[in-house]
Order: sequence, then structure tokens, then C-alpha cells
Amino acid sequence: MTAPPQERRVPPAPASLPALLAHRAEADPERVALICGPQRLTFGAWRARSDALAAGLRARGLAPGDRVALRYGSSDWTEYAVAYCGVLRAGCVAVPVSDRQAPAVLTYLLADSGAVAVLHRWDSPPPLRSGPEDVSGSAPWTATAQDVEAAGAAGGPEDLPLPAATALAQILYTSGTTGTPKGVTATHANLAYGCTLDERRRPLRHSAYFLHAFLVGTNAGQTMLVNALDAAAAGIVAPQFTPARFARLVEEHGVGSVFVVPAMAIELLGSEAARRHSTASVRLVGSTAAALPQAVAVGLSKAFPQAQIVNYYTSTEAAPAQITLLFDPDRPESPGRPASLRELRITDSDGRVLAPGGTGEVWLRTPASPRTYHADAGATAQVFRGRWVRMGDLGRLDEEGFLHLLDRERDVIKSGAYKVSTLQIEDALHAHPSVADAAAVGVPHPVLGSVVAAVVVPRGELTAPALRTFLLDRLAAHELPSRLVFRPSLPRNEGGKILKRELRLLLDDEALR
Repeated sequence: MTAPPQERRVPPAPASLPALLAHRAEADPERVALICGPQRLTFGAWRARSDALAAGLRARGLAPGDRVALRYGSSDWTEYAVAYCGVLRAGCVAVPVSDRQAPAVLTYLLADSGAVAVLHRWDSPPPLRSGPEDVSGSAPWTATAQDVEAAGAAGGPEDLPLPAATALAQILYTSGTTGTPKGVTATHANLAYGCTLDERRRPLRHSAYFLHAFLVGTNAGQTMLVNALDAAAAGIVAPQFTPARFARLVEEHGVGSVFVVPAMAIELLGSEAARRHSTASVRLVGSTAAALPQAVAVGLSKAFPQAQIVNYYTSTEAAPAQITLLFDPDRPESPGRPASLRELRITDSDGRVLAPGGTGEVWLRTPASPRTYHADAGATAQVFRGRWVRMGDLGRLDEEGFLHLLDRERDVIKSGAYKVSTLQIEDALHAHPSVADAAAVGVPHPVLGSVVAAVVVPRGELTAPALRTFLLDRLAAHELPSRLVFRPSLPRNEGGKILKRELRLLLDDEALR
């Protein structure tokens, strides 16, 4: 008589990212987790160095809950990863910021977050304005992470308990495309949600490497850091994005997963140098941060013929809530059909869920401990409703379950009796083969209130009359741009998002000439 088979037990999920790092370091310390230029970081070294940095922070008198800003650049990803996990291991709160932030913005972020310390790379001290102070009135001290790590290396945080899942772990600031950046708080449970201690269940198992070129201090960048901790594939970071270098890394490492923002996708498709490299290894191309224009999504499906093109729909506020939109080249008018509709809803202005076909506000439901705005209860109440997060987009679901994003609520152009989608205008502009990039905004009109204006980056020869003729078959009369301005580039922030407020200033300047 044989004994019944034992039930397979699924290992519990990690309560925090330091707990996940400890698990992976114990399981395979020599496995490479992250590559950035010539730097390689194994799980064993990642844990040992972050433990030493945590001990150094505590030796300097930092206590659990203290805010520590981390100022790093795109070539510093391995050092940033060590510093970030060290701050969390010490029980402190990480405040990631890019080294591309202007001094005034950095000063504001430090004061708003209440940072008591700033860690940075050895040759890049932060350009602080005189006397930046946190909310307690004390100026934060600055140090290289290497110095703090060296001071703690002799001891180690063996006596430090791992942080509680409910403790605050991170304050990440929004891009500030429409105003002052807002700090978004996340607990350890929020950051570690969806991660696993089961080696058989690790994501991105279809290849040895994934590739991105996202900045430190962005939500996309933080997602990639979690991927490096949790995925089966090792992470590769392009220290500086250029289409040719990015494509070369794909071919050189046989990369299976590529992550971009739309601005990067546009550059890749427009680069002759990038097309010289093979993309045969790529099985997944993921885009985030903004909607992919239709023509760009179709172009990616041709440039990466073996890959599924995916739009990841999320935000700094909603994470880890995320809708995976599988792009269908036969349905280019939609960014894709969500893999699941359970965490997505479209509502009217009163919060009532709309039937398929109805246009309304898009909401995502987070399965983890929800985020909040730092020290801004009013803004929190407007965006967060229990586990539901208002995305700031207008959209609809069609009868087949495809999501259609009509526009950001703030970008909709109210022209006379019509509401015009800037995304629809931009899709039509991108369809022209001589348009490399484009953006649409509303500008004041004495009778209609607003009309459409567009700024276009041409590729080769292109005239305004030729472009207007092209648009006649694709846009209604009230959607046609009343003004077309050609420029060599569009104003974007560090994360690649178009700064539409700067476009309006540019158009104002043009009108005065």
C-alpha cells in the first residue's frame, strides 16, 4: 500500500524586498542579477553590500522611518540598487531621485519628503541650493553610499530585524508634467506584492536577460528594479539610451524582453543603425509611461516579429496595480485587450460603472496595500478610493473587451460643442510616413473656446499643406489642427513624457512672432 502523495506547498511571498534579496542570495549567491555597462552585480554581492550599507546608516544614527534620498544617474544602476536595498534593510524610507533633476527641484523634493540624508555616487555630489531644510528644520547630510557602506562593512545588520510589511518603505515623486511633483508613499508590502520565493514561478523565464534604459526616480525604473530582484532573467540597463546601442545590446546578449517608453520606441523605429542588429531573440516588447501611438505600436510589431507587443497600463499612484494590454495589430485603434478585467472599471463622474461602449473615467484596483500622496490628504481623497485608484484618463471598453484610451482628462480639447481627443490627433499625425514625432494641444480661440494645434517633428521633406491634405481623410473638421508648427524635437521630461505646458508656451511664442 503506497502512501498518498504529499500536497505541494507553495512558499510564501516575501514580506519585503530585503527579504526577497536575502532569499535569492542564499539560493544562488553567484547568479548575476543586474548589469549596467561594465558593472555586474550578483545576488550575493547585492545582499552583502546592502547589509553593510544598512549597518553604516544605523551607525550614523538613522532610525527606522527616517527618509533617505538616493540621487543616482543612468550609469549608476548597480550602485543605486545596493543603496536602495540598504536603505530599506535599515528600516529607513527610500526617496529615489534622478541626477537630472534641477537643483531647485531637488531642494523641493528633499524638503517635502523630510529627507535627513542624501546618498550619491562618489564623483557626483548633489547640487543643493544653500540651506535646503527638511520639515524638522535640519539640513540633510550628504555622503557617498560607498563611504557609508565601508563604515558598516565591519559589523553587519545581523541584529536588525527585517522591516515590517506594513511599514513605510518608499516615497516616489510623480513626473510633475502638469505642476509640482507629488510624493507617493508605498509600504514594504506594496513594493513586494506579486514577488515570489518559489524559483519555479519566477517571471520572464523565456530568456536569460531583459533590457531597459529607464531613469532612476521613475515608476518605470522602480518596476525594473523589482524585476531584477524577482525575475528569472537578469536585468541589463543601457547606461544612456541611443537606438543603436540599445539594439546592439539586444543582439549581443540575446535579450528576450525589452522595455521602453514611447519616445524610445519612436527613436528605435526611426534609426537605420538600430535596424542593422538582429531582434530575433525578443519575445516581449513592453511599453509604459504613456500610450503608444497606433503607428508606433504597429511598427514595433514589424520590427520585433517574434515578440508580443504589450502596453503596461499603470501609474506611480496605482502600482502595483497594472493592466497588461496585449496589442493586436489587427486592432490598432486599441492599445490592447486586458488579460483580466477584474481590476479595471470605467465610471461616470458620479462613480457608477458604465456598460461596454460607455465613455468615462478609468480606475484601477490595487490588490496590495494602496499607496497615498505624502502629506496631501486632499489630493489623496480625489485619487484614491479604498483600493481603487483614479487614473486621470478617459476611456471605454468595447463589446469585445478591448480598452480604448481617449485622452488624459486634463488634455481633452473643448472646441465649441465638441470634445476632441489629443491622442486621436496624434495617432493620425504619426500615421504619416514623414512624421517622426508629434503632439497636439488645445490653444485659446475667441469663439470656440479652444482649437487644436500640433507640433510636429518631420522626417525628411514635409510641408504643412501636404500634412493637412493627409489628415483630411483621417480627422473630422473640428479635429483638424488649426495650427501646425514644425520643430526638430518635442519637449520631454527625464522620463520621456511630453511636456504639454511647454508646447503651449512654444505656440504662444510662435503666435507673437
